[in-house]
Amino acid sequence: MPEVTPGNTDGVQIDLISGARMEGLTSMEKIRLILDGVRDGNIVILEEGLSPDEESKLIEVTMTEISPDEFNGIEIETYPQSKAGSQGFLGRLMGSEETKKLTVIGPANQIETLHKDENLISALVSRR
Repeated sequence: MPEVTPGNTDGVQIDLISGARMEGLTSMEKIRLILDGVRDGNIVILEEGLSPDEESKLIEVTMTEISPDEFNGIEIETYPQSKAGSQGFLGRLMGSEETKKLTVIGPANQIETLHKDENLISALVSRR
């Protein structure tokens, strides 16, 4: 992740990660990249999101790293939601799940509100 300059520590850093950057990474490398940024207090926005399996693994790894004094966990929201849950068996079998999605991930202790509707992800972020 990019370094924050010493004189610029009173804001919130947002890391926008392109699909091309994530494309060559393994699932664990993606999870590590995300968690390292969030542990530093950054909001991470993924252009193309994670697969459902990767999201589950991200949550699993996050749960093992939570500690009361250091890391409170993450808030995660994806838009649009995967349509696989509303598809029939044949649609899932044929691989017609929508994979293009935007994902916002941030420190649980900094995101006061994370709201999502059909067209908007809105986050109220506090400073550390």
